[in-house]
Amino acid sequence: MSIKILHIDSNNPILWNQLEEAGFENHADFKSSKEEIETKIHDYNGIVIRSRFKIDKTFLDAATKLQFISRVGAGLESIDCEYASSKGIHLIAAPEGNRNAVAEHSLGVILSLFNNLNQADAEVKAGQWNRESNRGHELDLKTVGIIGYGNMGKAFAKKLKGFDTEVLCYDILDNVGDENAKQVSLAELQEKTDVLSLHLPWTPETDKMVNKGFIEAFKKPFWIINTSRGKNIVTADLVEAMKAKKVLGAGLDVLEYEKLSFETLFQDKNTPEAFQYLLEAKNVLLTPHIAGWTFESHERLAQVIVDKIKAVYNK
Repeated sequence: MSIKILHIDSNNPILWNQLEEAGFENHADFKSSKEEIETKIHDYNGIVIRSRFKIDKTFLDAATKLQFISRVGAGLESIDCEYASSKGIHLIAAPEGNRNAVAEHSLGVILSLFNNLNQADAEVKAGQWNRESNRGHELDLKTVGIIGYGNMGKAFAKKLKGFDTEVLCYDILDNVGDENAKQVSLAELQEKTDVLSLHLPWTPETDKMVNKGFIEAFKKPFWIINTSRGKNIVTADLVEAMKAKKVLGAGLDVLEYEKLSFETLFQDKNTPEAFQYLLEAKNVLLTPHIAGWTFESHERLAQVIVDKIKAVYNK
């Protein structure tokens, strides 16, 4: 019996083609609503998603033949994982696929912030030659704190090996430190860190984790990089800390406002006050959730998902 797979988001052709070659039956529906797909999901054994909608209990109850859910990305927060697991559904993600892209992006953001690259570029293009106001910082001899030491955190720590930095990591799991980062308590990380980089999933435990109290617990003023999930930071508290010079700069690839008001985010009447500050601040670098979004990771993510689906069926 053929294994029928529904693809509800477009991906690299590797994914479709290799599954077809392995004997799976592919079907695509990139436009139907969640409710419309719920009416036919009972026909499918597998589903391949990115982030178009949430896979909740209602959806899972309709998916009576579903054997696996594959998300072409690092996280599974758009899926009710506990309920899916209770139904014996395999959950597949691909953090291995874009960890290198995230690591390189994180490093690029730090170096750009330290050297005022965006500001300097804009000023020179505007006919200004301001050297002193663009004097930079060096990453050497700084302490980098990484919170979340899984695929992304480990890949980022590896990139830092070329610098003379102390790299610390904090994670809820024990014994995850390695030759690239020393695992420490959160208190020690907050005491020593000059640059904080977040590599966390979005869970009830990490939601709004970086708030006023969390920031105030840092002994020194610090820079912050977030390539994980926007809702892990309370933006208003971050802005307050930046105004107080407790946070020296921020590189944010993800925003608290994603998936809520993003369609109207850039209309002045709807722009949150804290976000307006980020838009205007010279020591802030914003990117549109692209840290893991490279041409290479696009291909690699697809390959990881193919390999994991095949492994479920020993193909």
